[in-house]
Amino acid sequence: MGAMDTSHIFVALVFALAGMVKGVTGMGLPTVAVALLTLKMPPLEAAALLIVPSSVTNVWQLAAGPALYPLWLRLRPMLLAVCLGTAAAAPLAGAQDAARWSGAVLGIALLAYGLLGLTGWRWHVPPRAERWAGPLAGAFTGLMAGVTGVFVMPAAPYLQALSLEKDDLVQAMGLAFTVSTLALAVMLAGRGAWQASAAGVSFLALLPAGAGMLLGQRLRGRMQPVLFRRCFFAGLLALGAHQCLRMFIN
Repeated sequence: MGAMDTSHIFVALVFALAGMVKGVTGMGLPTVAVALLTLKMPPLEAAALLIVPSSVTNVWQLAAGPALYPLWLRLRPMLLAVCLGTAAAAPLAGAQDAARWSGAVLGIALLAYGLLGLTGWRWHVPPRAERWAGPLAGAFTGLMAGVTGVFVMPAAPYLQALSLEKDDLVQAMGLAFTVSTLALAVMLAGRGAWQASAAGVSFLALLPAGAGMLLGQRLRGRMQPVLFRRCFFAGLLALGAHQCLRMFIN
């Protein structure tokens, strides 16, 4: 009983922290949550817990933006590819020893995302290239989501490369992450990985995630965003290195 209480406290603290990060930066809830939860459980088990908090906070984020329908039209090829990539990852997620190597893939993804964030490297995708770059980014994002439960790579760098206005970028990330979360939920349910117990904990995790997001939104105007982002990406870099080292040792 004590172990179960400790586990629930750990999950609540993780989602409160992840929600705060999302409130400040507009992203990061699934990435932070899965990265920390995998210290105690396999990646897809962690992903099952973030379905409800991620869905609600992403819908909250995309609903607050200025131009949802134009973004939907522009990003449809990418979003469809996310769904197809997630479905294609289902056999990989169910493969033997998947929990072991998916942790290594997650670690590499966190390392890459942390390095991109700390270096500030950006690339530009011209409008004529979106026809093929969007589906390619979406397919790889879906594959990553289906294997690791994290759908920030390469979706977030791709969206940042579209030269969107700040509010449009935040809304576009909310839209992409909403579709990614729903696709992941369908894949997990199809594999029997999102059962009643996981769904119940996922609903409960919405409370600390929402509280953390509200706190993060209030902190956004009172702290230096550059410093916070550096701490955020440095944390992801450390968690990614820990994941890779743990997989190598084991």
